Amino acid sequence: MRVERPMRGARERDLFGGEPTRVALFHSTHYAIRAEKVAGEEGLKVKLIPIPRHLSSDCGVCLRHLASESDRLRGLLESKGVEYDRFEDY
Repeated sequence: MRVERPMRGARERDLFGGEPTRVALFHSTHYAIRAEKVAGEEGLKVKLIPIPRHLSSDCGVCLRHLASESDRLRGLLESKGVEYDRFEDY
């Protein structure tokens, strides 16, 4: 069986500029998609990716973002009522 891995190629290097990233994990795909939308509206660099195998979540996707923007993203999600599970280094 082939395991899908998140793309970490040139396009992601361009998006995140080689800076450290984190992922936000969610209990449902609904919240992950909503988080991507509200973060994008605020100008945060984010990307929905398949959840890394070494992390667990009830949802199949997570939101990758710059580690330096984790606190801002967390506050934004809380202010918009977007539930999340946790944040992890990635």
